[in-house]
Amino acid sequence: MSDVVLQAIGLRKSYTQGQSRLEVLKGVDFKVNAGERVAVVGRSGSGKSTLLHVLAGLDDADEGTVLVGEEDLSAATPAERAKIRNASMGFVYQFHHLLPEFSALENVVMPLRLGGVRVTVAEKQARELLVAVGMEQRLAHRPSALSGGERQRVAVARALIGEPLVVLADEPTGNLDWENAEQVFELMCRLNEERGVSFVIVTHDKTTLDGMHRVLELNDGAIR
Repeated sequence: MSDVVLQAIGLRKSYTQGQSRLEVLKGVDFKVNAGERVAVVGRSGSGKSTLLHVLAGLDDADEGTVLVGEEDLSAATPAERAKIRNASMGFVYQFHHLLPEFSALENVVMPLRLGGVRVTVAEKQARELLVAVGMEQRLAHRPSALSGGERQRVAVARALIGEPLVVLADEPTGNLDWENAEQVFELMCRLNEERGVSFVIVTHDKTTLDGMHRVLELNDGAIR
């Protein structure tokens, strides 16, 4: 099996604006290796979120290929993409996107349950992950009873629950104060080292870049 867990090959993406066509991605190429922490930076409007959506198979590229492990995400059907995402990818967003009616444990269990894993097995894995992110005292709490930093810790645990090849994180500390942002970032670095899962992190926070193995700049539609 290849050490490359995520690969973008010649990604192009454009949008229609009135009578004109706006090119956002102009031939993006890069690889992410197993166990890597990679940051993607760029000015506002440079296409970083668009790139993440294409890498996740949530948006189609006009041209190009996305490989997750050895699977061609860009050529997959919507149902096949959902299976690949559930089995091989995790996601952390600027807003935690936890389901408000469910507890922390139930939110983390959800991806495994959607994948058909038995409740007892899923709950055991979820508890272990929530302990690993320092949330062992908050398993039964709903998101409304958690602080912003605690919600993001639960979101990180949820992203890792299926032992994915790679986690895509879109400004994961953007809604947090400095102290909580630092703690969540350090948590992701620790879990990367302990569990070997790769992270691709879109960020404006330059203080996090020293903790990255590589920093990629998206500039004029391409990786520099």
